[in-house]
Amino acid sequence: MSAVVRTLGGMEGNEGKPVRGAEADAEAWQRLSAYSYLSAPERLEYVAVMRVFCGTLLADLSVPDLLAKLAEKGGPGAALDAETLTRRLEELVRWGNLLRSTHTVRATSIAEYQRSRSRYQLSKLGERVQRDADEVLAGADAAREVSSELLALVDRGLREIAAMAAAPGGADPQQALERISTLFVQFAEFAESVRDFYAYLGQVLARYDLDSAEYQGFKELLLDYVEAITEDVSFRAPRIAAHLDAVRPHLPALLDRVDAHAAGIGALAHGLTETRVQRSRGRDLADWEGLRDWFTDTGGHGSQVDQLRDATLRALESLLANAKRMLRSASGEMSRRKDLLRLAAWFDAAEPEEAHDLAVAAFGLYGARHLGVAPDPDRSVPAYVSWWTGPVVDVPVALRERGSRAPRGRAAAAEDHSEQKRRLMERARQQAEARQAAADELRSASGRFEQVRLSAPAMRLLLELLTTALGNAQLHKDAHDFLLDGAQAHDADLDIRLTAWRTPGRSTVLRSVDGDLTADDLTVAVESASAPAVGEASA
Repeated sequence: MSAVVRTLGGMEGNEGKPVRGAEADAEAWQRLSAYSYLSAPERLEYVAVMRVFCGTLLADLSVPDLLAKLAEKGGPGAALDAETLTRRLEELVRWGNLLRSTHTVRATSIAEYQRSRSRYQLSKLGERVQRDADEVLAGADAAREVSSELLALVDRGLREIAAMAAAPGGADPQQALERISTLFVQFAEFAESVRDFYAYLGQVLARYDLDSAEYQGFKELLLDYVEAITEDVSFRAPRIAAHLDAVRPHLPALLDRVDAHAAGIGALAHGLTETRVQRSRGRDLADWEGLRDWFTDTGGHGSQVDQLRDATLRALESLLANAKRMLRSASGEMSRRKDLLRLAAWFDAAEPEEAHDLAVAAFGLYGARHLGVAPDPDRSVPAYVSWWTGPVVDVPVALRERGSRAPRGRAAAAEDHSEQKRRLMERARQQAEARQAAADELRSASGRFEQVRLSAPAMRLLLELLTTALGNAQLHKDAHDFLLDGAQAHDADLDIRLTAWRTPGRSTVLRSVDGDLTADDLTVAVESASAPAVGEASA
């Protein structure tokens, strides 16, 4: 009969046999528990205790020793008593930050033995966690300067290592070890400073409430400092990649030669199988592959140099977005994040009546019928009319759906009408020439309209002038018949004038390609507009 057993460490097994995956999960859980004191309600007291242990190498302290040191330093830990401090220390032991000391206790009395029997020392994991926590607390929000000068040292170190590895007889192991250790320390410092700086830069550029002074400062930071970093990395990266390609074939032999010369603590890995050894950087091929991946795209996912360029472009895009926001501020579209946060704090601290007054002062909502949209000015609504039965105000779609009247999207490009203007001007020129030709034809045919056949444009111009002349004429009656006075029309641009008068018994026939027109009891004369007007006697 088999049964699944779960141990206190979180491991599962079948018939008491541990499962490898469960062991890894339990180990990870135990390691993560070392961060528990940083989120506990008494975190400031725990941090004060851990700082005492981290302040001395191989510290082996009892409760009285800790009380004296905490009182000397002051702060949150100075108010702890012996009983409370003991509980804090036991919790730190349970989480894995402290270990119980195995040192022999020497006491001259029973009271001294009881005070000194429990001694504690710092674990490796606890020291690492507290060191990282102090580093975060010291400069989490600071802009870390990029150590770009180390990149030149990395370039130089790789060049020297490549020359040593390719030399006849191989490299001197001691010199190679010194160069490799120095190289990876310099590279680690440079890469860490780059990550910290760009993390800070992304945190700042994600803000949309930058004022003009902050924007100006970050603009200079990007355009000057970031550009200098990117140019330096782009300049050094091909050379470093070339050095790495040159030294890569010699790496196995070089590292074996260094290990044979100075095995270091790595020799424990062969004698003590249960002891894990973390070697210094650069002693394994995996470290060199990681260095190569930083400067060269080996897996098709892009190198860190490419990611650095992409991060710079994204930072510039964020800067341009802030610039556009500040340019739009003149039209009332700037971010009100700071103002809204301040107003929200006022609402949170206000009493109900004060909150109503704040809402009225902030938004102008004096009553339910004031919806923020102006009504029709031509429609007068008395104040006593309820908004339930009052006229409906049309709210624009953009304001109803997005809460903003501002147009969205890019403005359309101005349409080019030059070709259309050219065609219209050409058509107008042709029409003007046609009308001028028609006017010349009418002046030449005046007095003999019955003998010639006019073209269609000439006939249209003649009818146009004749209609205008008859419209200008005045009809009156003499002793015998009706007469026309002032039946005249002219066009100064065409230099043409038409005169018509009534002639009883005479019919004027106007012939054209479109047909003939007979005007009874009417005489028509066409001449130049600058010539003396034709009178009835000339007819």
